[in-house]
Amino acid sequence: MQQTLTLTTSALLKYTFFSIIFAAIILLTIILPAEYNIDPTGIGKQLGLTVFSEVKTESINNEPTDIGLTSQNIEVIVPAGRGVEYKFIMAQFKKLEYEWTSNNTPLYFDLHGEPKGDTTGYFESYTIATSDEMKGSFTTPFAGSHGWYWKNTTESPITVKLIVKGEYISHSLKQ
Repeated sequence: MQQTLTLTTSALLKYTFFSIIFAAIILLTIILPAEYNIDPTGIGKQLGLTVFSEVKTESINNEPTDIGLTSQNIEVIVPAGRGVEYKFIMAQFKKLEYEWTSNNTPLYFDLHGEPKGDTTGYFESYTIATSDEMKGSFTTPFAGSHGWYWKNTTESPITVKLIVKGEYISHSLKQ
């Protein structure tokens, strides 16, 4: 003999209300701290959940800086007959994934890094080539500025479309 369970409207409303309250508690105490480093109750930090979204590193001035995994689309214009450098300030052992294209116009480039505080002019090249595109990643062997030198040997400016994802402090066109 099979019994049928019937719920009244008031019971359904009660269970719905408790489910919403339970979901809100889980959101505030577990999901937000672990995924977004938002911890309004402080429980996420006590449970060790904020460690997943926190990344501590050194800034260029040796001051602690909070950084995280950042993605960005960047356009760099390389003037006709000239070269430009685009650099990312990064701490040691941080990773940067990248992809760049120059609309089927090859550019000479040197992907390299310069150690923080070095005054001798030393730099370490990671890749030197001529191409109209490149995709890859690198892990910084030292803290400092890391990025590309692109040289345009044509008579027209070339736009480089650069997509990056990584742990960096700042980035800019080197002047």
